[in-house]
Amino acid sequence: MRSYQDLFRTPEFTPLFLSAAAQTAAQTMSGLALGTLVYRATDSPLLSAVSMFGSSLAQVLGATLFLSGSDRLPPRSALTGLSLAFAAGTAVLALPGLPLWAVFAVVLVQGLVASLGGGVRWGLLNEILASGGNDGYLLGRSLFNMMSGVMQITGYGVGGALVALVSPRPSLLLSAALYALAAAAARLGLSRRPPRAAGRPSVAATWRTNGRLWSDRPRRLTYLGLWLPNGLVVGCEALYVSYAPGAAGTLFACAALGMLAGDLTVGRLLPPVPRRRAATPLLLLLAAPYLLFALHPPVPVAACLVALASVGFGASLVQQERLMALTPAELSGHALGLHSAGMLTLQGVSASLAGAVAQVTSPAAAMTALAAASAAVTLALAAAARRTRTVAGAGAGETGEAGEVGDAGERSRPAPAP
Repeated sequence: MRSYQDLFRTPEFTPLFLSAAAQTAAQTMSGLALGTLVYRATDSPLLSAVSMFGSSLAQVLGATLFLSGSDRLPPRSALTGLSLAFAAGTAVLALPGLPLWAVFAVVLVQGLVASLGGGVRWGLLNEILASGGNDGYLLGRSLFNMMSGVMQITGYGVGGALVALVSPRPSLLLSAALYALAAAAARLGLSRRPPRAAGRPSVAATWRTNGRLWSDRPRRLTYLGLWLPNGLVVGCEALYVSYAPGAAGTLFACAALGMLAGDLTVGRLLPPVPRRRAATPLLLLLAAPYLLFALHPPVPVAACLVALASVGFGASLVQQERLMALTPAELSGHALGLHSAGMLTLQGVSASLAGAVAQVTSPAAAMTALAAASAAVTLALAAAARRTRTVAGAGAGETGEAGEVGDAGERSRPAPAP
């Protein structure tokens, strides 16, 4: 595949894209609304952060129990059912007088549901774009990430306006409607496909495949590079509401704009060789601007800093390309689901950690601390990759440069055939 236009000429790409767009907008609006609702009720940065990102904490449980369903369930039925479950849960969150414990119970259930969704969606995307060659998935995921940036900008803008002018609950109801729209797009637009792998989903199958994916050192370094630096910076984002209660929507929208720019640059503009070397520099860019929050910058300066930092999220495209090159096609959904679940789990842990640190210090101090930790982890993983020697004949020149985060300078097997 040569261009984004080619993607939309690929059968089933458009309905999957539209379903994901509606779901992203719904997640954006509901997260901001729920975080604001909880912060107004409790005046707690910790509880506000956990309400927005706490569902991610349940991803680790889902990844150990349900992830085998990513490749063993019919994709159309799974995506439709998952979106409907989110629609129902978000509608419950909009109920007036819902006690705080019930709010977090719904958030937990949504996290368990979401742990399966990433693997199903990205495995199907990889399957749909398999005929596009090795760069088909990278180009498609780049476009999905840019769409996510646009939907987040729109969602935070509309959601922020609703929260400011009315209340958080209308934003939650609109989010529930968008989830229902995502379910309709999946059900009506996708064809009926068989599961990618044989057998029934089970806890045993999930553990067995997780162990197989994790046992390979190049994949293990790739997963750590995808999860840790990114997750710590999302902990910084979880404090936007408490850092600037009246302008959190602006900060989130600027972060989404920066992410969009990073994905466009990595997915479409960088040639293959520079792209393979870009992971570590991008991850350092992701953390560095947040170090300046130690100076308590005003909102306009903070907005510029978060936009610049978020360009670094483009590193995940480089790392996902590496992950797919190291993974058999029949495990692609599970591998991508493990990436998604682990990433979101670390984001939830980091959001909780950031909220706890902010509770005893300040949001600015907590953001600075997590950014420093992210940069340190990036450098440590890069050092670990440099220590790893080539054990296969392909060499670093084909699969990436030694020393990049998530790239051990080796490959355990040839890239799966398209």
